[in-house]
Amino acid sequence: MTAGSGSRAADSRDRTGRGVSVAVIDSGVNPDHPHIGRVAGGARIRLSGDVGEDYVDRLGHGTAVFAAIQEKAPGADIHAVRVFGDRLRTSARALVAAIDWAAERKMRVVNLSLGTLREEHAEGLAGAVERLAEAGGVVVAAADIDGQRWWPGSLPSAVGVVMDADCPRGSVEVREGAGGDAVVAASPYPRPIPGVPVERNLSGISFAVANVTGVLASVLEGVQGRVTPDRCAAMLRARPAR
Repeated sequence: MTAGSGSRAADSRDRTGRGVSVAVIDSGVNPDHPHIGRVAGGARIRLSGDVGEDYVDRLGHGTAVFAAIQEKAPGADIHAVRVFGDRLRTSARALVAAIDWAAERKMRVVNLSLGTLREEHAEGLAGAVERLAEAGGVVVAAADIDGQRWWPGSLPSAVGVVMDADCPRGSVEVREGAGGDAVVAASPYPRPIPGVPVERNLSGISFAVANVTGVLASVLEGVQGRVTPDRCAAMLRARPAR
């Protein structure tokens, strides 16, 4: 992981992500969880790539990711795209189908709190990311974990995320990545649970990605036109720290 100096963009209360559509590709969402507000909709993507309607979370991971995004962009139209069954593993075919589902519905931001180290899947994922871009959206995903490159987050067509425990949860920082492309650093911690110590809560790159997605969704409120990674980085850099 390469960390350089960058400009810090803090969460702001003047924008809520109103009108911005977000797809959260994960284990679904529990709509009855106290941290979850309105759920705009969703789908279940099976390992085969087939689409169903059951996007209710059985694992809890997707709910925590959804909550971290919604905390920062409560006005966004957030959809749960469930790709996990009884464990946090899925297929490349399902990921491609999930991104295509979002592209067909012209989602502005796709939160992908997962990825693959297997470069043989990069081409298929790159095609899905490009189809989303043609529809006007962008993928936010893990770019680098412990010096290892992850797909599709390390693609130049995606907003790549790295985690930094020193970043406040309401802030993100645009930096230069290992390949020279911009990456966005964020806190690896989800929304706090009252009475639960930080070290006992979930943490990791999934929540760094979610924190970036939430801030980005708020930045995109009212923004028209295609959102490219370069445009996203520029808007995040210009976001005034508070």
